[in-house]
Amino acid sequence: MSQFNIEFTFDGEKIDAITGQSVAAALLAANQRTLRKTRFNNNDRGVFCGIGVCFDCLVVIDGITNQRACLIEAKPGMKVQTQVGSDA
Repeated sequence: MSQFNIEFTFDGEKIDAITGQSVAAALLAANQRTLRKTRFNNNDRGVFCGIGVCFDCLVVIDGITNQRACLIEAKPGMKVQTQVGSDA
């Protein structure tokens, strides 16, 4: 039996997660390192601090921008997308 019991998508790709796991942790486990692109130079950004302080893990979740992937628990059916820049 698989330990994974949650499925969501990241940029259209299926990602498996465990109950209680953050979106960021599930993405790292799936070898997804780039979660957003910087506004001006389109540089890759991903999980840095893992505790919601640095804002490098911003993603779009179900159409809502500026979601910190390290603080959001993975839920079945979530549609997570790479964010370009930030709306802040």
